[in-house]
Amino acid sequence: MSTAANAAALPVQDARTVDLSGKSGGRALKNTLATVIMWAAFGIAVVPLVWILWTVLVKGGALLADSGWWTHSQNGVTARREGGGAVHAIEGTLLQGAVTALISVPIGILTAVYLVEYGRGMLARLISFMVDILTGVPSIVAGLFIYAVFMTTFKMQRAGIFVCLALTLLMIPTIVRSTEEMLKLVPNELREASYALGVPKWKTISAVVLPTAFSGIVTGVLLGLARVMGETAPLLILGPYTKAIASNLFSGNMATLPTMINQERDQAPTMPAYDRVWAAALTLILIILVLNLLGRFISSRSTL
Repeated sequence: MSTAANAAALPVQDARTVDLSGKSGGRALKNTLATVIMWAAFGIAVVPLVWILWTVLVKGGALLADSGWWTHSQNGVTARREGGGAVHAIEGTLLQGAVTALISVPIGILTAVYLVEYGRGMLARLISFMVDILTGVPSIVAGLFIYAVFMTTFKMQRAGIFVCLALTLLMIPTIVRSTEEMLKLVPNELREASYALGVPKWKTISAVVLPTAFSGIVTGVLLGLARVMGETAPLLILGPYTKAIASNLFSGNMATLPTMINQERDQAPTMPAYDRVWAAALTLILIILVLNLLGRFISSRSTL
């Protein structure tokens, strides 16, 4: 009998009779155990977060409901005196964040474009290595570096612009890595189609690649900005606090929410300044929360 005949003579088992729905006892146990561990880890992580947010909200929420908190500064207000607001610190935080982004975004995006589209050889590896180093640099080290360069070496006075330079060192790596990942997600077919039409590489990058990855790039920028706006160490070293409204980044003191919290953090719980510390903390959390939500919203609308 031929091989084909032998194969035809073998009984064919109906696929409908094979039961694949059941789970072995060992796999079911492992699945249940993994689920329990995952939810337990989630609960352990959420409990302190909810506790912190609830504490800040309870102790600082009352002042945020007062319109004066958003329209007045602490100029002339002592620790024992009620009143005043945080407009000076809010303005300083937003101003320093905006200037930091203005410096960091072009450098970070152009660096990422070079690494993805042009970078080859030793120079690209060196730049990538330096970005990795900057990613792990503590914020206080960045502040001390700027202090050593400008205050110690060039004998310059502390000012808000130097805070922005220190925060730039912390923000650039975040932008570079996030932008780099977004550019890598752009399909190569888009680049090749542009090249096939005779479009130069630089124009392909500016007109095809960057617009395609725009949503992801903006998300990375906002997340990086949210990160640096909560930093405290560079501000304590480079940006002295003032209770008055100050918008000059190049001269004099400038208030921010982190330095406002540090300035009055040692007050007794019975002092009005104690409540202002919690309100300033809640204000900073809300600003960073808005930036994170904005980044998530833009990311959700990304086409990549």
